[in-house]
This record gives sequence, C-alpha cells and structure tokens, in this order.
Amino acid sequence: MAFRDNPYGRFNFMVTLGDTGGEDQVAGGFSEVSCVCSEVVYAEYRNGNDKGNHVRKIPTVTKTGDVTLRRGLIGDLRLFEWFKSTREGDVSARTVTITLLDEARSPVCSWVLHRAQPKKWTSPPLSATGTDVAIEELVLVCERLDFTSL
Repeated sequence: MAFRDNPYGRFNFMVTLGDTGGEDQVAGGFSEVSCVCSEVVYAEYRNGNDKGNHVRKIPTVTKTGDVTLRRGLIGDLRLFEWFKSTREGDVSARTVTITLLDEARSPVCSWVLHRAQPKKWTSPPLSATGTDVAIEELVLVCERLDFTSL
C-alpha cells in the first residue's frame, strides 16, 4: 500500500468467498461489509508480593468478530446454499478475502478471514408499499483475521 495524503474511499471493494462452486468467486457484488475486527484478550494478574498495587495485563487468546456481508437479492443461491449445508452438518470452512480498491479499481489492501463459516442468513424484509432494494445478509464467523497491503 503506497503512502498518500488522502485516505482511500470505502466504497470500492470486492469480496471473494473461496470456493463458491464456479469460476466467478465474487458471488455478486456486496453493498456493505461490516465489523471486520480482531482483538487480543488480556488476563489480569498480580503477585501477592508485588510492590505496586496494580494488576499486570497478560495477553492470552485472540478473538475475531463476526463479519456481516450485505448484498441485493439477485437470485444467486450460493450464499444460502453455503449456510444450508453448514446447518445440515456439512461444514465447509473457506478463506474469505475482502479487498479494498482505489479510484482506478486497483487492489490496495486485503482482509483475509481464515476458516470462515456462515453463522446466520437473513432474508430482506418485504413490504408492499416499500421502495427499498431487497437486501440479504450473511453473517460469518472465522478463526483468524489477517490484514495485508498489496
């Protein structure tokens, strides 16, 4: 990732879902990806003979938050089929890559979700008087998150 004065926009990105059963691994354009995060959990510890009356912070495990993907309902059933197969016991963990693109649509950086699996699929709300686009959601869990500059 090259240094630049202006930050990148958050509106040009691409999501690949690992093996989606076809050559087109993007599986439709997503309108939003939210909560790509990871955190280190700390244990608090203090020796009984410590001179300072404070606890030490000791890093323990790392946790990765759930990631929500949103896209317009386009008739492509691959997201729901992945959720359905997981629900029925056929666990298919995948490597999911979220790539930020610059204004020229060249890759800038990527977030890689290792061993991602579907947790929740949500259909769009339906309303006979609504004018919004029908948006489906897929929530993923993963075991580890990596961030790379391209």
